Amino acid sequence: MLTVKRTVLVVDDEPHLVLGLRDALEFEGFRVIAAGDGRGGIALARSEAPDAIILDLMLPDMNGYAVCEQLRRINAQVPIVMLTARSQETDKVRGLDAGADDYVTKPFGVNELIARMRAILRRASRGVATAHETLTIGDASVNLTSQIVRVAGRDHSLSFYEVELLRMLAERGGQPVSRDEILSKIWGLEASSTNRTVDNFIVKLRKKIEKSPDRPQHILTVYGYGYRLA
Repeated sequence: MLTVKRTVLVVDDEPHLVLGLRDALEFEGFRVIAAGDGRGGIALARSEAPDAIILDLMLPDMNGYAVCEQLRRINAQVPIVMLTARSQETDKVRGLDAGADDYVTKPFGVNELIARMRAILRRASRGVATAHETLTIGDASVNLTSQIVRVAGRDHSLSFYEVELLRMLAERGGQPVSRDEILSKIWGLEASSTNRTVDNFIVKLRKKIEKSPDRPQHILTVYGYGYRLA
């Protein structure tokens, strides 16, 4: 039986890191292609159509945020994990706003990165049986199948994690869902006091769905616990 390998594009200018990622990912059954700068990564994304991308924030020729935005123009749905040596929340939020699905702060564990890659690729390949699985949130119409949200006649692309987060909140019928449960079931990660992944994605979703993101009416915070969808 012929098995088609998933292709992962690594865009990073540190040869030892790329070599380590290549060895680990190939051992796990992935095909790996790599570029040492932003322009090379964009070119490979166009020619190779990778199934997922690992993108370093600090590149020699281009800002990683700008590279991420261009990659999103090539493929609005391909999962992008951003590598960053910066631990400040503002840098991570900026990366998510540029189109990244997730981020990993250097130094990181290769096993954790591969686990995240597998999780988003599983969701990408799972598919949805319903041709038009939609969710209405206030004035926003969310197509969970095409991963598009339409508000006031404008379309915005959603990442895999954003879709899964909305789906989970909607399935609870307005009941609160804890941050720990969201982090565990969607990202496959253990909760920690420093992990702001869920909060950062809520910020992204509010910007795309709420009329006033700073005063949300639909994606609501349950203080000290998590979130619920109204």
